[in-house]
Amino acid sequence: MSITQAAPKGGAVAGRGSYGFVFPAIRGVQAGREFYVTMFPLRLIPRMFLFDEEELQPTLRAQRTLNKARIPEIAQYIVDNPNGYVFSALTASVDADLDFQSFGTSGAESQIGIMSIPMSARFVINDGQHRRAAIEQALREKPEIGDESIPVVLFLDVGLERCQQMFTDLNRYAIRPARSLTILYDQRENAAQIARMVVFRSSALQDLVEMERSNLSARSRKLFTLSALYTATKSLLESSDKLTNDDAVGLATDYWDIVFHLFPEWMQVHTRKVTAGDVRRDFIHSHGIVLHALGNIGRTLLQETRDPKKWAKRLAPLSEIDWSRSNTALWEGRALVGGKVSKSSTNVVLTTNVIRQKLGMPLSPEEQRVEDAHRRGES
Repeated sequence: MSITQAAPKGGAVAGRGSYGFVFPAIRGVQAGREFYVTMFPLRLIPRMFLFDEEELQPTLRAQRTLNKARIPEIAQYIVDNPNGYVFSALTASVDADLDFQSFGTSGAESQIGIMSIPMSARFVINDGQHRRAAIEQALREKPEIGDESIPVVLFLDVGLERCQQMFTDLNRYAIRPARSLTILYDQRENAAQIARMVVFRSSALQDLVEMERSNLSARSRKLFTLSALYTATKSLLESSDKLTNDDAVGLATDYWDIVFHLFPEWMQVHTRKVTAGDVRRDFIHSHGIVLHALGNIGRTLLQETRDPKKWAKRLAPLSEIDWSRSNTALWEGRALVGGKVSKSSTNVVLTTNVIRQKLGMPLSPEEQRVEDAHRRGES
């Protein structure tokens, strides 16, 4: 990209003050309309792409309002991964006449060329406003990334209604990948790597854990999702951040192996004596909320000892708990709300509290506060 005195299509020098941005570009056609694909240096993104519509009414905007809570996380992703971050293209509309000079008159060469955009042009992002804001924040912390580039798809602005329809069409079929699949493919986060390795090292868990989906159908042969095991294992190892990944995987594998053998129904699913769907229907211990609570229990045990034999002794009473969903006297208001399993943070704590009490473990101050509030609500 360069800034130069723009030239009209005839090739003559432009008049005084007619300056613009010049980009290499590829021209295409969608629905009978021309569009252009080019590259912008990151340092130009905050200057050229506007997002100033937050104060307008929804009917006067061409995209959603900015969720500022998302920006620091995305920006930190760029800063933490200078040699590995990946961003998809921004999509924007431009409200000026573009001058496209192709390299040839026919074939592929006629679609490749140089695009000139007047400096007075106004760009509005149709898709990628959070990426744009994150790039701006990351540049303040790491300005050296400014010469790197991001692909941009440019459409000629044809008014608010067309921009609103573009936003709708761009997001109509966008589906966020399942959390389990994201964890399965994540090569950066230690917790994701540990959760995967725990499954891979355990033949039982390989048989019980769904690796791709984050929701289990009634006929699924799996008891848990990888995302549920990830959350539980992350809680289990929360106070063990000085461990190497191999040590963390070893501890977590030992812990979940002990837990597995304390639930006869899990073993029966593994040996094909009962179906996973029947167990999930009849028992709460086959749901992520209990797995998370067991991770909380394990965290306490790891703080006390690293000896699996002692864990097995402390955890033995788990097999004496009535985990039936029909046991509403115990689980309603804790793991269940209106007869349905609830995954809220409060319900996780209340479920953890039941297990702690059954195992003779004291509650933490925060757990006691939640427990007291729950009991006041019952009275």
